[in-house]
Order: sequence, then C-alpha cells, then structure tokens
Amino acid sequence: MTESAGKKALVLFSGGQDSTVCLAWALARFAEVETVGFDYGQSHAVELECRDKVRAGMAALDPAWAARLGPDHMIRLAELGQVSETALTRDVEIEMGENGLPTTFVPGRNLLFFTYAAALGYRRGAQVLVGGMCETDYSGYPDCRADTIKALEAAISLGMDKSFTLATPLMWIDKAATWSLAKELGGEALVDLIIEETHSCYRGDRSQRHDWGYGCGTCPACELRARGHAAFVAAGA
Repeated sequence: MTESAGKKALVLFSGGQDSTVCLAWALARFAEVETVGFDYGQSHAVELECRDKVRAGMAALDPAWAARLGPDHMIRLAELGQVSETALTRDVEIEMGENGLPTTFVPGRNLLFFTYAAALGYRRGAQVLVGGMCETDYSGYPDCRADTIKALEAAISLGMDKSFTLATPLMWIDKAATWSLAKELGGEALVDLIIEETHSCYRGDRSQRHDWGYGCGTCPACELRARGHAAFVAAGA
C-alpha cells in the first residue's frame, strides 16, 4: 500500500468495468474501503445485480483485499430517473442529441452521486471518494470532465466543512489502459472477473457473451469496452 494506507475510501460502485477497476485501485491503497451503489431507475439495472458477485470475487482474489473491503451501501434516487428523459431512464433511442451529447447522458447524475457519497462518507469517516469518471476515452458527458470533478471537490469540502478528495484514477487513461491497469492490480484473475461478472451494456443485455464480456455489442458502452479490450489484447498485455 501507499501513503494513503491510513485513509478510508468510499468507491462509487456500479458493477461495471470502470468502477470495478477503481475498487481494485482503492483496495491496493487504502486501509479501509467501502462501496456505494445508486439505483436511479436505470434501464440497465442488471448492473446492480452484478455488484455482489463482483465484490465477492474481488475479496477472493487477495486476502488483504478481503480484509480491507468493508460494507456496501445502496442509495435509491428514483426522482433522478423520473426527471430524466434519457436513453438510460426511458424507452428512448440511443443517438446523438441536438445538444451534441448522446441521449445516454443523465443530467446531474455524477454531481448527485458524489454529493450523496460525500454525505454517506461524512458519517462513515471516509476522506476519499473514488469514481470511474474519464475524459480520455468516453461519451462526452460534461460531468465526467476533470474540471467538473475539481469544482465539485471544492464545493463538497466547503459545504460540509470537511476535506474530501474526489479521486478519479481513470481520468487520463483510455479503455485499453483500463484493462491493463486491471491486470496490473489483480492479474489475469481480475481481468477474467471483469469479463465474466461486470456489466457495462446500456441495454442491460447479458444474453450475448463476447471476448470482453456480456452485452449487446452495439451500444456506445459495449463499443468502448470492446475496442479497449481489442487494443489491450493486441498489445500483448
């Protein structure tokens, strides 16, 4: 572990590839790690069903990880889904919107996730909130940008009169590098766990198994994951 070993982290954990790598990253660095998931009425709610298996699988990979992995929490934000007219919360086609953003963008989602995580972290004694946001290889969501996260970190710390760090270990790496980081942190066993148990597909499809995992294979999330995995394999990582 690093100099962060004495701190406690709370990982925003969806059950997808990115948040799983972030969980591994946190388990390698912090003395205590808890997880929090969010049910906002997402159409791909199957991701929430993957979370327990992923957590159990990660604990089985390393006794030290098992010792550091603390409780899981679930926060329900039904109102977010009710006010969002998006392809993740309604039966809407996945396409580019008039604003230049894909219709999978849920306005305010990451802002709310971190704010609720901070409220939970305040009570649980977690100083570090970890999220899988990335602006290197992503769908263009404005609440995934580093500037957004930095501003939110300042606002949360000021508003709660408590210093929080919003850590985004994937911010400046692409999907291929995310696969590589998984292997670096947990070896082939973690890569296999991500393939078999995590879920990223926006359509919630787990009927089709690909080299990179389960999904429809055509939505933006599947395309990103597949492209990154292909580059990871091609590099011989």
